Amino acid sequence: MTWLADASRTATTESTQQAIGYPTLFLLVFLGALVPVVPTGALVSSAAVVAFHQTAPFALALVFVTASSAAFVGDIALYWLGRRGMGSKNGSRWLEAIRSRAPEERLAQARGKLAEHGVAVLVLSRLVPAGRIPVMLACLMADWPLRRFARGNLPACLAWAATYQVIGILGGSLFKEPWEGVVVAVALTVLVSAMPGVLRRFR
Repeated sequence: MTWLADASRTATTESTQQAIGYPTLFLLVFLGALVPVVPTGALVSSAAVVAFHQTAPFALALVFVTASSAAFVGDIALYWLGRRGMGSKNGSRWLEAIRSRAPEERLAQARGKLAEHGVAVLVLSRLVPAGRIPVMLACLMADWPLRRFARGNLPACLAWAATYQVIGILGGSLFKEPWEGVVVAVALTVLVSAMPGVLRRFR
């Protein structure tokens, strides 16, 4: 009966983690989309590690749905705020925040690629570290309606969530303890995020 008691305790613990973890993940990824300083990729990878070690069915699927939907809603909210700022005489603090995160060189590149390739650039922008904001600003400057941006942003968010979840699964599969996998997943996420900046400095 000991194994039955252990299984019951494990199920209770996992249920508690899920009840707290998924809403927290949604909130943090949503805020990370609005305030582009929160390391949302690391959050998704860490959540995937924890889900990988759980016995509950569909844990990884729930992480994917939660992360991708939060990223999508956050992006749409930020784009809506940006459009309001573009239409306002005095702009808005959200639009100013977007502009401050997009250097002129990166913005010019994003505008050129957006004009040439359209929605495909929007999809790829979320997979490139620091690529989301310049492309979003380019969409704003091109006067894309919210509906058009949403159509391109949906597959972008799905691809982003899947990518960082795979990083978490790879990290979680290497170790028995979830915390060890979280450390590796976060390290991999930071490495991936820092790589473009390092390459630009070398150039």
